[in-house]
Amino acid sequence: MAPDTNELQAINTAWQIAIQEILRMVIRDMYHGAGEAAFSAHIKRIEEAAVDSIQTDLRLRGTSEWTEMLVKERASNFVTTLLTSFTYDRA
Repeated sequence: MAPDTNELQAINTAWQIAIQEILRMVIRDMYHGAGEAAFSAHIKRIEEAAVDSIQTDLRLRGTSEWTEMLVKERASNFVTTLLTSFTYDRA
């Protein structure tokens, strides 16, 4: 029996929160020491590189062109949303 929609949404949301928190800690630890301007520049560089990679390198086998475009668009939006949510913590 397939999981119901609410369960799938809960799994998806939990996965997104877990990945966001892991990335937030890794990025903070890697880039915090150089100051806020450097931190922001690193985040922007990572975002641009990730979106470019999704758009140019992602190939989904066995899917239609429409599905591939939709997945790329959503993945790119997720990257941008995730990375722009990171703020420089002065603590």
